[in-house]
Amino acid sequence: MVKHQPLQVYERQLCLSCLTGIYGCRWKRYQRSHDDTTKWEFLWSLILFFTFSLLLVWFYFWWEAHNDYNEFNWFLYNRSGEWIDGTVPILATTAAGFTYIAFLMILALCHIAVGQQLNLHWLHKVITALLTTAIGFISVNQTWGEEWAVLPISLQATGPFLHLGALVAVTALAWLVAGQVARSEKTMFQVVVLLLYLSVLLGLYMAPLSITSPCIMDHANLTPRPDVIGHQGAPMLAPENTILSFQRALQMNVSGLEADVAISLDGVPFLMRDRTLRRTTDVEKVFPDRQLDDASSFNWTDLHSLNAGQWFLKEDPFWTVQSMAQREVMLVGNQSVCSLEQLLRLATLHNHTVVFDLRRPPHGHPCYHSWINDTLGVILLSGIPQHLVRPTGDRGQVRQVAPGLQQMSVEKLPPQVLHQQGISRLLLRYSQASPDDIRSNVSVTLYTVNEPWLFSVLWCSGVSSVSSEAPNILRKVPYPIWLIPDEYCLIWVAADLISFTVVIGIFVFQNYHIIRWRLSGMHSYNPEQIMLSAAVRRSSRDLNIMKEKLIFSGKEGLHREESCTACVYCIVCLFLWLCPSTVKWLPLLFSSPYLFTTDLMTLDR
Repeated sequence: MVKHQPLQVYERQLCLSCLTGIYGCRWKRYQRSHDDTTKWEFLWSLILFFTFSLLLVWFYFWWEAHNDYNEFNWFLYNRSGEWIDGTVPILATTAAGFTYIAFLMILALCHIAVGQQLNLHWLHKVITALLTTAIGFISVNQTWGEEWAVLPISLQATGPFLHLGALVAVTALAWLVAGQVARSEKTMFQVVVLLLYLSVLLGLYMAPLSITSPCIMDHANLTPRPDVIGHQGAPMLAPENTILSFQRALQMNVSGLEADVAISLDGVPFLMRDRTLRRTTDVEKVFPDRQLDDASSFNWTDLHSLNAGQWFLKEDPFWTVQSMAQREVMLVGNQSVCSLEQLLRLATLHNHTVVFDLRRPPHGHPCYHSWINDTLGVILLSGIPQHLVRPTGDRGQVRQVAPGLQQMSVEKLPPQVLHQQGISRLLLRYSQASPDDIRSNVSVTLYTVNEPWLFSVLWCSGVSSVSSEAPNILRKVPYPIWLIPDEYCLIWVAADLISFTVVIGIFVFQNYHIIRWRLSGMHSYNPEQIMLSAAVRRSSRDLNIMKEKLIFSGKEGLHREESCTACVYCIVCLFLWLCPSTVKWLPLLFSSPYLFTTDLMTLDR
C-alpha cells in the first residue's frame, strides 16, 4: 500500500501568480524561479525594450503628424482612387500595440523588482517580433517619407517637456537599479549596471545643451502674429474650393485666400485641386462615362451643373458634419464648382489677398498654349488690385502681361536669383524652410499649418504668414502655446540637482537596508534551491515528496498581496486573450486560500 504525503499548507500569492502568469504563463508556484535570467531570455528582454522604443517613436510620430492627416489621405486617394481615412486603422493599431508592449515592459520591471526570473511566453515573443514595426517603418518611408521631417520640428516645441519627463522616469528607475546592485553578489554585474545607468542619467542631465527651440525666448522679442491664409477656404467647415468655404474662411479673420486653378475646355478658370472630378463632385452620377476624365476636359456649363457639396456630407473628411446645424447642412449640400472670377470678386469685396497655383491643362487642350493669358485676363477684368494677387505660374509671361502682381516661388532659390526674377515671396512647405530662409529679406509663407503647436513654433521663429486648412482652429491661438521663458536654464539645472539628490538618496537607502538585513541574519531562501540541496541527502521516497517544492510566504507579504487584489483581477480580465493557454489555470486563482491534500501521482501526470 502506497502512502501519499500531503502537501504543506501555504497562503496564496495572487499578485505574484498574476505577474508571472500573464508575462510567462507560469501560474503554478513550482514554475516560478528566483534564479538568474538565462541569456536567451535576457536577449528577448532586450528585443522587448527595443520594440517598445520603436513603438514609442512610432506613436509620437503619428501623434505629431496630426497636422497632415488630410494630406496623407489625399496621397492614399491618388494611389488607390478611393477616398478613405487611412489614419484611423493606423492610429488604432498603433495605440493597441503600444499599450500591449508597454504593459509587457511594466511586467518585466515588476519581475526584476520582486527578483523573479524573466521568462517571456512564446505567444508574447511572436507578437513582440519586430516584423510589424519594420514593415510599418518601411511602408511609411516609401509612401510618405517627407513626413519624417515633422519629428525634428516637433522636438523644438516638445523637447524641453520630453526632457523633464524622461528625467522623472529614469530617476524613478533608480529604485530598481539600486536594489539590483545592492542585492547582487557579482562585482562585474554591479559595475556594468551602474555604468549603464549613470551614462543614461548623465546623458539626460546634459541633453538640454542640444535642445534648440525658438520658443525659448523673452516675451519682448516675440514677433507679430503671422497672417493666416485660408488654403482652399476653410475645408473643415465647408467643401474645399467652394464659395461657401471661402466665406467661412473670411469669417475666421484670415488675411488671404488660397486655391488651385485649372481651366475648362472653353477657357474658364475654375478651382479644383484634383486632376479628376470624382472625389469632390457627383460626376459619377451625372457623367458616369467621363468620371475618370481630366477636369479640364469639361466645359464650364457641365462643371457648373455638378454638385460639389454632397461628397463632404457623405465622407465627412474632418469629422465636423455632425456638429453642423440643419441650415448649414443644406447650404453645404447645395454647393457647386467655383470659378476664379467668383473668388476674385469675393476677395475684392473684402480687400483680401488671393494666392493661387496655376495648373496647365493636358496636351491637346484648346487652351494648352494660352492658359496663362486666359487666366490673367480674368484677373484684370475682375478689378481686383494687382498687389493683392499672388500667382505661382509662369513668371516671365506673368510679368509681361500684369507686372503689378506679387509673384511667388514654390522653389528655394538664392536671394540674388529671386531678386533678378522679380520674386518677393516664397511659398514653401513648413518642413522645407530653414531659419535662414525665415530671416531673409524675402517674405515666406509656409503651408499647410493646421495644429496650434506648429503654428506656435513658426510664430516664435518669425514667420510672416502661414497657409492653413484650419483657420477656425488657429483663430483660437492668440498667443504661442509653447513660449518658454529664458529661465528654462534655471529649471534645467534645478531639475538635474533634484534628480541627482533623489538618486543618491535612493542608493544610500537601498544599500543601508540591504546591509542591515544581511547583518540581522535574515536571508531570502529560494524554495527550489532548498529542495535541490536537500534532495542530495534524502531517500528516493523523500525526493518524490520534494517535487511539490514547498513555498513559504510571510504575513507581511500577504498583506501587500491583498491590497492589490482588485487591481490585479482587472488586469487579468483585460489580458487573458493574450495567453489562451492560461485559461486552464484559472481555478488556481479563484480557489480557496489553501490547497488541500493532493495525490502526488496525479500531480506527476
